[in-house]
Amino acid sequence: MKNELKIILHNGKQYIPDLRTAVVPPPFRGRPVISDEPVDREALAGICPVIAISTGPVSIDLGKCTFCGECAFRFPGKIHFTNDHRLATNVRDRLIVKEGENNPITVDQSVIDEKVKSVLGKSLKLRQVSAGGDNSAEFELNACGNANFDMGRHGIEFVASPRHADGVVVTGPVSENMAEALEVTYKAVPDPKILVLCGVDAISGGIFTESEALNREFLGKTKVDLYIPGNPPHPLTIIYGLLDLITNQEDKK
Repeated sequence: MKNELKIILHNGKQYIPDLRTAVVPPPFRGRPVISDEPVDREALAGICPVIAISTGPVSIDLGKCTFCGECAFRFPGKIHFTNDHRLATNVRDRLIVKEGENNPITVDQSVIDEKVKSVLGKSLKLRQVSAGGDNSAEFELNACGNANFDMGRHGIEFVASPRHADGVVVTGPVSENMAEALEVTYKAVPDPKILVLCGVDAISGGIFTESEALNREFLGKTKVDLYIPGNPPHPLTIIYGLLDLITNQEDKK
């Protein structure tokens, strides 16, 4: 018993006491900031392999960005990636970061169905669907429940059956072979329910955007409740976004 206690004392706390105040250290790349410094805009946009950078004004679409950092390497005075991991939002346009702005990315509380907070706020069960993913976002979703992050302390857990779930978390660009399975899974979840897109592949298709092997028709006709950008998203980005979606603001104070 003494040896076990020595190990516990030596390792310290494994868990993060307060997930909302946790800071992710470098080299993590979070929310970018784009300065007003003049640059060759066409050259800047041409660097991006997923066409996430626009030129008028210069902006980065985090729903397309793979966070490779090449734009910041080539134009360090123009683009800087902060360590702000709070990237999730329920408004697609809020994922577009524009030059000269340094605003946090937030969830718009005014458009959230009150049933989501009242019914799902204390216990949220999610069914995850890997719709052609590469397992990177899936690994981070698994990490959300480990000893470090312990998402379950907030009542958020993954379940095996959509009939036991309150929502679906989608990873991957939605391949043709997974399109029907994803839609069937979502329809099997009882109301009220949420749909979460986790990772750049799920949000926009990522590097597979133009692939003929994709079928994203389901996403085009279904309301998305939360976008979680990243390639893959950090566990804190995932947890923070889910908490903002289901938690009453008064409960956070």
